[in-house]
Amino acid sequence: MVHALTSSASHARIRIATVPHGDAYVDAVLPGTAVPVGSRHGTSPWLDPAYLTARAGSVDVVHVHTGYGHLPEDEVVSWTEAVRRTGVPLVVTVHQLRDPDQPVRHRHDAHLAALLATAEVVFTLTPGAADEIADRFGRTAIVVAHPSLTAPDPDTGAERGLVGLALGTARAALPDPAALLRAALSGAVSGGGRLRVFVEPGRMLPADPDLAIAEGLEVVTRDPARWAQQLQELHVAVLPERCGTHSRDLEICRDVGTRVVAPSCGWFADQWSEVVVYGNDEEHGFDAVSLGAAVGAALTRPMPRPADRAWRAEQQAAVRAVHEQVYEQVLADRSVGV
Repeated sequence: MVHALTSSASHARIRIATVPHGDAYVDAVLPGTAVPVGSRHGTSPWLDPAYLTARAGSVDVVHVHTGYGHLPEDEVVSWTEAVRRTGVPLVVTVHQLRDPDQPVRHRHDAHLAALLATAEVVFTLTPGAADEIADRFGRTAIVVAHPSLTAPDPDTGAERGLVGLALGTARAALPDPAALLRAALSGAVSGGGRLRVFVEPGRMLPADPDLAIAEGLEVVTRDPARWAQQLQELHVAVLPERCGTHSRDLEICRDVGTRVVAPSCGWFADQWSEVVVYGNDEEHGFDAVSLGAAVGAALTRPMPRPADRAWRAEQQAAVRAVHEQVYEQVLADRSVGV
């Protein structure tokens, strides 16, 4: 485990296998000294114990972010055993302490237990998540800010009073979609606005007679290629999850200047001070009244300014520097132990 970060005058190139390999967050935090190893397409082969064992000499560090949720518990345990046998340093960033893509938390908990017991260094994104990691897994996590993922589009304007809510594909993370939509719509209309619902291509609104005749409601297909611009068009974006830990959409909203209404689960409010919280978690369930009130309250506040680009650049540079120091330190520790 790394107890102190030291700087290296040489800043040698370090070969990093990240899981996943191609990802906006991964790209944002990798330092200039990192040499990514692997293909940007498909499931990462580095999660295969045989692949890792055969190619352990071609990498200096393996850094796991996400992309392992589909694996059975015993396969992740077998993989961490291969990591220990090969001696390749493992770094883990905990993005989610509760995987919203899974209906129950047992498998993700088992994955995290195996990964964090093996990792030499653990990162996470908020102080609250770090405290939870310490309480549940006995590991100290380095807290790094979530870096910028986009910049405002100068040709995209925001509409005051426009509330957006995306019904994603992770159905395990959603409460009753119709109840969610009714509450968000009520808050939007009572606040003098309207609701725009984003649906995945080929999907429709949940069947509900009240929604079918509701005023102030429009349905738009979510466009992954324009998602940042679609969020920028809003005054308020509602995150609908009943479970989860951190949100990439929240960071995009911060970048483009869209206020966020986030659930009480996880550590969303730790990510950004401009978040308005409503009741929605696995322990207490979905509080429709609090969502309507949160949307109404968010609409009374002015639109936040987009994140200062110079500040975001400084933040990203600091995050990359911490990653660079960690990679250099775990590699140096490995060399001493050989």
